[in-house]
Amino acid sequence: MTPATPVYKPAILALSDGTVVKGRSIGTIGTTGGELCFNTSMTGYQEIFTDPSYYGQLMMMTYPHIGNYGTMSRDDEARKVMIAGLIVRSFSDDFSNPIADGSLQEYLERNKVIGISGVDTRKLVRHIRTKGVMNAVISSDNLNEEDLIRQAKAWDSMVGLELASKVTRKEAQTIPSDGPFKVAVFDYGVKQNIINNFVARGCTLRIFPAEADLEEVKAWKADGYFFSNGPGDPNASAHYGLPMVEYAKSTGKPLFGICLGHQLMALSEGIPVRKMFVGHRGANQPVKNVRTGLVEISTQNHGFAVDEKNLDESKAEVTHINLNDNTIEGLQFKNFNGMSVQYHPEASPGPHDSSYLFDQFLEMIKEAQTTS
Repeated sequence: MTPATPVYKPAILALSDGTVVKGRSIGTIGTTGGELCFNTSMTGYQEIFTDPSYYGQLMMMTYPHIGNYGTMSRDDEARKVMIAGLIVRSFSDDFSNPIADGSLQEYLERNKVIGISGVDTRKLVRHIRTKGVMNAVISSDNLNEEDLIRQAKAWDSMVGLELASKVTRKEAQTIPSDGPFKVAVFDYGVKQNIINNFVARGCTLRIFPAEADLEEVKAWKADGYFFSNGPGDPNASAHYGLPMVEYAKSTGKPLFGICLGHQLMALSEGIPVRKMFVGHRGANQPVKNVRTGLVEISTQNHGFAVDEKNLDESKAEVTHINLNDNTIEGLQFKNFNGMSVQYHPEASPGPHDSSYLFDQFLEMIKEAQTTS
């Protein structure tokens, strides 16, 4: 017997610049807000919704049909949904995936996610790309447009906002493997597939909270140090992130950073990080490996970037650039044994062009062990 189609209420999306879009509610009923961003991926919506780097943001999916293959618990990148709200063009009440656990509507309700469907997402993306990123509010229990615009204008800016402490684990955890390597992972919102990539390569992990105890980190005596992705303004995470980067640098062991970790490593060398006019979010971003000349198709999720205009070339070499706008996507540091990338080589469900970076990090560990 086919389940009855849920009855949805009207909903409104109000932007801080006064733009108002009407649609119908999806997920749970209520009001939510945050920075409005968009993702251009055609699949992987569940992985996107559970990516801790999206904490505090409203997610607009540019692919028109969302929910058509349902949800599966194995696709979660974190313990819960991280987005603040969801905007889609066409929401699928039914799904056609025989191995799915349930519908996206059930998943959103269970995770208390507020959303809106029926939005002309292409038009709204063009608006954001012209005007720049801004805050917004979604509501299905308050249809007063002027009030919602006021709420959007008053919502906290992502600039200066510290969020990694909201998504990190509360205490250190060890993830064992059969391999020979010990990697200390600093969890600013680390994705499950990053952990999977390390364990699959024979790394035993000790995953530390964002505000880790330095003595506990020292006592574990890692072979290498990894600084994870995470949400918020990296400058606001510097007070707890930079001391750990500085300690890792002082050991002479290899360092590897992804996304927020990449930005913290740059900040540790005095290289500034800036807020982008419009961030990079999707699974189709072209990145050029400067050293090989090869182009990688990458998954990205960031609204901040290392400031290419203020890069000190005596401290870092650019290894990867974004071919859409020439922003910095990767660095090799000159004053310590470290590398970092802005994009996501662990991309789940894909693409996997950049997974070699995990192997490159392990080669750095092997080389450090043989020369020590």
